[in-house]
Amino acid sequence: MLSFLTFHFGRKLALRYHPDKNPDDPSAAEKFKEINNAHAVLTDPTKRNIYDKYGSLGLYVAEQFGDENVNTYFMLSSWWAKTLFIIIGLLTGCYFCCCLCCCCNCCCGHCRPKSSTPEEDFYVSPEDLEEQIMTDMEGGS
Repeated sequence: MLSFLTFHFGRKLALRYHPDKNPDDPSAAEKFKEINNAHAVLTDPTKRNIYDKYGSLGLYVAEQFGDENVNTYFMLSSWWAKTLFIIIGLLTGCYFCCCLCCCCNCCCGHCRPKSSTPEEDFYVSPEDLEEQIMTDMEGGS
């Protein structure tokens, strides 16, 4: 019954404000566009559901980000999501520690993986290095 009423009254309004019937009234063209937009929302179940939940802002978000992302947008813009984002940011030093730990494994050196070989100071004197280069050059020639 609702769809019949929507169709019937929408059709009557559309005919009343059609630009061809009102060529000298510029506001009639705008009203006609609004009626067509309302009809498109009311006949599409997805858009109608978005409008019922979030109103015209929900339809705007659906145009910008897609129908399937409207719920995610409103969930992430809720007060608790913003609060959680701020708390995690403060706990990780503006996400600095978290980023370095995940990307570089060097959260101030504490989260770096342990190497399999013991780290010793490895020093080669310049004389030994020069001798090794000379030996390699003689052996390669």
